[in-house]
Amino acid sequence: MKTRLNICDGNVRIPAINWVQTVCLGAFALVMSGCSMTPPKTFTFQADVPENFTVTGTANYKPAPGETCIAPSGEAFTTGSLFFKPEQPKTAHQVEFKVPLTDDDHGCSMVLRGLKLMIEGQWGKRELDMSLASAGFSVSDEPSALPPATSTPQTQIFNGQCQWLFRTVGPKRFIRKILKCRALDAKGEIQKRMIGGRLHRDQLADSTVKLVLSVAKEEEPAVGDNWVKFPTGWKRCMGKGLDDRYGFCRGNTTDFKPFKMPDGRDCTVYPNCTE
Repeated sequence: MKTRLNICDGNVRIPAINWVQTVCLGAFALVMSGCSMTPPKTFTFQADVPENFTVTGTANYKPAPGETCIAPSGEAFTTGSLFFKPEQPKTAHQVEFKVPLTDDDHGCSMVLRGLKLMIEGQWGKRELDMSLASAGFSVSDEPSALPPATSTPQTQIFNGQCQWLFRTVGPKRFIRKILKCRALDAKGEIQKRMIGGRLHRDQLADSTVKLVLSVAKEEEPAVGDNWVKFPTGWKRCMGKGLDDRYGFCRGNTTDFKPFKMPDGRDCTVYPNCTE
């Protein structure tokens, strides 16, 4: 995959953060033809992001119809990417960036084919106490069933929910967490599919695509038949013994083993630690 940053006046810029009025076509195209004074059409991506989460994006492009893209090396290429990684606080916030519908890489016209999102959640105090999940939007060339986009900005809203899944790792059975993110339907019910959907190219110019992201109130085990739920919390099944790292319950709902919280506490129930 070919990754590209725009270059203008000798300064490298990530388009997601500082999209300037004058868009350059890269150092090679700059020498050949200079900077274009007409910026490409864009749509605005927004996301309502929960506390301790961030959302970043990668816009992926393909050659426009009839185009054959050739790099300075003489090799053909069929993909291009622009990255969107704005700084984000740990508190709940909204992230926003403008996504160009077209790009020009080494003089080759390219069109947007999709936007991939990376959702990062932090579950602990350490830098490595995090997990990733992905979401994405594809761009369809099929005409939309809706009327063509007008001068009135349109907003498409997508809803998604992330949930923390817990498990134990290692001989001391430390708690670790995995992030699982799925789409929500119009009724707010969780779906099996990933967050995102299909966007129609003829509806995108000057529109807004908004993701409303939430976090499930309750955590669940990451591995089935490892834990038994009680009114006081989840208990870790004994399995074949304390050294059994798999520790499947297999119908035994009376024998359990302790585990350690990320902060080192010895616990018997999760998440309350003690009964």
